[in-house]
Amino acid sequence: MPGMPFELPRLLRENPYPGRGIAMGLCPDGRQAVLAYFIMGRSENSRNRVFALEGDELRIRLHRGEEAGDPALILYRPSAAFGGSLILTNGDQTDTVLSALQAGGTFQQALESRTFEPDAPHFTPRISAMLTPLHGGCLVRMSLLRAADAAGTACDRLYFTYPGIPGRGRFLHTYRGDGNPLPAFLGEPLPVSIPRDAGAFADEIWNSLNADNRVALCVRAVDLASGESRFYLRNRHPA
Repeated sequence: MPGMPFELPRLLRENPYPGRGIAMGLCPDGRQAVLAYFIMGRSENSRNRVFALEGDELRIRLHRGEEAGDPALILYRPSAAFGGSLILTNGDQTDTVLSALQAGGTFQQALESRTFEPDAPHFTPRISAMLTPLHGGCLVRMSLLRAADAAGTACDRLYFTYPGIPGRGRFLHTYRGDGNPLPAFLGEPLPVSIPRDAGAFADEIWNSLNADNRVALCVRAVDLASGESRFYLRNRHPA
C-alpha cells in the first residue's frame, strides 16, 4: 500500500528545477477535481511566456516580441476537453490525444505515436495526463515518454492509471533537478495531498517554485456535479 502522500509545495521547494509539472486529484470532500500545471524556464526565451484562458482552455502566449528556436516546444496547447475528460500535457501531444479520442481511440493509443522532445542533450520527457469523471469520483491517467539512453536512441513509454481518492492526487514532472543535461524524471507519479482551497493551493505552489525559474501556473477546480470550473492563474510577467 502507498504511504502517506507528499505535500506538493515541499516537493517543489526541495527541487530548484522540476521543469514542467502536472498534478491531478480530488479535494478532501470528493466534490471537486483539482488540476495544476506549471512551466519553468532557464533561458530568456523560455521565460518569455504567460498563461491565458480562452474559455475553459489554457493557452500559452509570448509576453513580448517573437519566439526564438522551435516554437512547438514552447508555444502549444496544454489543455483540452473531450466528453467530460480533461487533458493536460507539456507539449503539442495535447492535440494528438484529443484527435485520438475523437476518432474512438484511447489516451495510451494516442501516445504510442509520440516520443520525448527533440531537444538534445536533454531529451525532455513528454508528460501527459487525463482526468475523467467517474461515478461521482474520477479516474486519473498519466503518461511519461522518456529517453531510454543518453543518446536518445529509444523511448521508455510508461503509463499509469489511478482511482480518485478524496484529498489525494498524483504529481508528474519533467526533471529531477537542475543540471546539464537536465536529469529526467524517474519512477511513477508521486502521491500528493490535494487541499480544499484551490486558490490557496495555487498560492502555495507558486510561492514554492524557484523564483528565478518559475514562469507560469494554472490551478483549475472543477465541480464534478455541475462541470463548472474556477481557474487560478499566476504569471511571472503581466498577461
